[in-house]
Amino acid sequence: MAGIVIVGAGQAAASLAAKLRALGHDGPLTIVGEEPVAPYQRPPLSKGYLLGEMPLERLMLRAPSFWEDQRVTLRLGAPVTAIDRVAKTVTVAGEALGYDQLALTTGAVPRRLPSAIGGDLDGVYTVRTLADVDAMAAEFAPGRRLVVVGGGYIGLEAAAVARKLGLEVTVVELAPRILSRVAAAETAEAVADLHACHGVTIRTGTGLARLAGAGRVTGAELDDGSTLPADFVIVGVGITPDTRLAGSAGLEIDNGIAVDAHGRTSDPSIWAAGDCAAFPHAGGRLRLESVGNAIDMGELVAANMLGAGKAYVPKPWFWSDQYDMKLQIAGLNTGYDRTVRRPAGDGLSVWYYAGDRLLAVDAIDDPRAYMIGKRLIEAGRSPDPAALADPATDLKALLA
Repeated sequence: MAGIVIVGAGQAAASLAAKLRALGHDGPLTIVGEEPVAPYQRPPLSKGYLLGEMPLERLMLRAPSFWEDQRVTLRLGAPVTAIDRVAKTVTVAGEALGYDQLALTTGAVPRRLPSAIGGDLDGVYTVRTLADVDAMAAEFAPGRRLVVVGGGYIGLEAAAVARKLGLEVTVVELAPRILSRVAAAETAEAVADLHACHGVTIRTGTGLARLAGAGRVTGAELDDGSTLPADFVIVGVGITPDTRLAGSAGLEIDNGIAVDAHGRTSDPSIWAAGDCAAFPHAGGRLRLESVGNAIDMGELVAANMLGAGKAYVPKPWFWSDQYDMKLQIAGLNTGYDRTVRRPAGDGLSVWYYAGDRLLAVDAIDDPRAYMIGKRLIEAGRSPDPAALADPATDLKALLA
């Protein structure tokens, strides 16, 4: 029996494999991963792990005994180089590994700066894998100068860690403000103020012209003619779905590996889940880059591989930890046309509306707003924006 093969060894793969066993799949089950380590958590890489507060063993999604007890074969440090859809095999280290069903959980890869502007200089890093963070760890010494290119969550989390460790940090963002693609101005302002209070310099509306250095980066030349000295640089300008394997196998690609509502690709024997998968949503396709999506979609695909026939209904949630601030996000703010700001003690929440419909909420140090907002969004309920804006309104009463 060829069994089930999962390509990619991240959160979606771990969730998919565990669910298959929990639902009674008893056949051969193999996870093939390019990295030489078992499935681990990625979010703490730019936070607790980089700070040295979370040891490697706590990053692991499962204890080593889990994989043995569940009879899951881990083929690690062994990238899949090809899929033969006719023979139903994948090529791993020159060997053809057969499958009855194949799941692609290949995740995403960070965007890098072009080599023409210094992107391949030593001392230029991205934050995506354990190896990425291990490679840059020695750079985080007090007094050193870090330039972060990109004002998104990954870059800002790394900036927060660097400041806590005593580095001088400048964030360079081409857009007029940080978090411009993912958050409202009210949320971005609160985050920017937090970084300013901790001594981070944020240069918005300023692009990177090139990185300077001979062999190793020494500075960042900006498009306003100024130069920032840099001992090292972190690039946080987004990620792209890893569709290389799927594309070379002739699967449909549409902002990710295109799947139907059940998670099945254009090949009936191949499925996809997690960051790499683009599923039907609101008349188009949606791809979510989050732990929650990787877990939920991985488990749904596992059930559907065993014949459940369930459609994926996403329940988006995200979070970001910076300094002592916790930002929690529920829903998707795509298409919002107004926001409601609600203060709450030392925190605040920002509620996104399209017309009268509540889309999403950002809760900064306000877990109550996050939990209630999440329940409202999942129930399809939209409270009166004026009531939300009034601090005297009992949020819990909005659920009644």
